[in-house]
Amino acid sequence: MTHAILPEFPKARLVEALDVESLPTDAVSRLLVEVAHGPLGGALRLPMLVARGARPGPVFGLTAALHGNEINGIPVMHQLFRRLDTSKLKGTIAAVAVVNLPGFVNRTRYLEGVDPNHHFPGAETGNLPKVYAHRLVERVVRRFEYLVDMHTASVGRVNSLYIRADLDSPMAERMARLQRPQIILDDPPSDRTLRGCADEMGIPAITVEIGNPQRFQPSFVKRAVGGLRAVLSDIGMIARRVPAGLPEPIVCRRSQWLYTDHGGLLEVFPRVVDRVEEGQPIARLSNVFGDVIREYRAPWPGVIIGKSVDPVADTGARLVHLGEIGEDPGARGPTSGPLAVARVQEQSP
Repeated sequence: MTHAILPEFPKARLVEALDVESLPTDAVSRLLVEVAHGPLGGALRLPMLVARGARPGPVFGLTAALHGNEINGIPVMHQLFRRLDTSKLKGTIAAVAVVNLPGFVNRTRYLEGVDPNHHFPGAETGNLPKVYAHRLVERVVRRFEYLVDMHTASVGRVNSLYIRADLDSPMAERMARLQRPQIILDDPPSDRTLRGCADEMGIPAITVEIGNPQRFQPSFVKRAVGGLRAVLSDIGMIARRVPAGLPEPIVCRRSQWLYTDHGGLLEVFPRVVDRVEEGQPIARLSNVFGDVIREYRAPWPGVIIGKSVDPVADTGARLVHLGEIGEDPGARGPTSGPLAVARVQEQSP
């Protein structure tokens, strides 16, 4: 087998933190920002691409792989940077290609067994997830003026191309709509996420959920790049562009994951972005002998934002992420009363 001889690539600079003013203008820099150390003493360094334009402007931040197996955001960054003309760029685009380095290497969403997206803003001392989050914020994110945090579904699930954004924030809403996803979920940031941390620092932020875990999906990647360019154009960082003519996104004012109340072999019927009616069958469980033991029906009309594709289900397994369609800004939470559950119809063997 033969292989092509590739050119030498620019080397990355080791830095303690993102310092935009120290970087050359009209150029793309490669940085490694130290955030922690492994048990052998080796440094864990965040890989960053930073495009600083020839003209001044804001710092637009991008993050990917905060959950280590959610990697569709990485080629989004690569394609965005390939198309950049720094001589015409106003401001700086700063992209962290992999946030959760241990999770990425181990092909898992977790950092030391916990979800790192519920540990922000972290702490100066404590366990690795807390310190890691704190240093990410202090050494990188605090320099941002906008943030797009890119995720995917987790293992055993699939997602639409959808956005979580606080639609009470005019800038976050504008960023979300300009992305032209399939679905926008009105979701005020909470539970110590990176997006919530940025919001508390006054940084407009959205979360873009780009399909499925541990794979590259070219169609979603291409659409996400187009959305980012629309946002960058709107805030004056790159040349104005004509929208691609994509359909308007479905806006959901709330959503909820529905779960099984029993274990078994799971089949989920609707596809992502399918609309379902109240009472419509959405899933069933069978035992190992093939007998149907449960059927689940939609508790309200809505749209499928994401779903389970893992047929091996324990009690409490996820069924679908069901969004309620509507844009009532005063509506938060479930339709009425406690959280709804999928309607269960038990089957006799």
